[in-house]
Amino acid sequence: MPTTEFVYVLNNMVLTDTAGRWLFSESFVAPDKIRAVYELSLEPEYPVQMLVVDSLSNGLQNDVLTLRQMLAGADDRIFQLLARASQLATWQHDHRFCPRCGTGLRPHEKDLAKQCDSCGLVQYPRLSPCVIMLVSDGDYCLLGHGHNFVPGVYSTLAGFIEVGETAEAAVAREVFEETGIRVKNVRYFSSQPWPFPHSLMLGFTAEYASGDICIQPEELADARWFHVDELPDLPTRFSISRFLINDFIRSRGRVPPAE
Repeated sequence: MPTTEFVYVLNNMVLTDTAGRWLFSESFVAPDKIRAVYELSLEPEYPVQMLVVDSLSNGLQNDVLTLRQMLAGADDRIFQLLARASQLATWQHDHRFCPRCGTGLRPHEKDLAKQCDSCGLVQYPRLSPCVIMLVSDGDYCLLGHGHNFVPGVYSTLAGFIEVGETAEAAVAREVFEETGIRVKNVRYFSSQPWPFPHSLMLGFTAEYASGDICIQPEELADARWFHVDELPDLPTRFSISRFLINDFIRSRGRVPPAE
């Protein structure tokens, strides 16, 4: 039998030790301090449990690394575990009471869910679908700079899918709303769970159809067309935005820049 590993969560924070490690093969926490247990790994051969605890224990702390710092050096498996742990931690922390009747929720006996014993409502972890898209026009791509971005960094455009809306329609709407650009040939690229705080990013490519850039100031500080040979500072390498940009660069016969 494979050895089970553990991730510890306090409030909505993934805990680490003094060396910045967050995945452990031993238990630090007494059973009476564990509020909930969730199966974290989606791979049976690598069992990982997330333990939601009431307080810090010896050897654990919560101020060594931010989630973005932890993700920066992650491979695909570790990224999946961290993203899932962070999203479940946020859900566990923010969804404590039944939205229908106000009764406190308890962990479901079988499902990854919470149940209300008063009215029977079952609540599953929140997941917010978003679109993120690389818009191109020949050797140029459309990138935006958000108000909270690191100075000089430009990224692909993104936004939440509205109720009753297809992902493809959301791509066209978000690009037009944020930049005034109309797009065509919207094509699916790939997806990525994004734990800030509980998004599922659906990546797309699209081509310029018409329009001039006119940014929505509430959403963007700037947006520009960048030539493939004159790109700005780019998002971190583990983001789907960077995957989209790197694919654009390769499709134009260039080599993506190193981190």
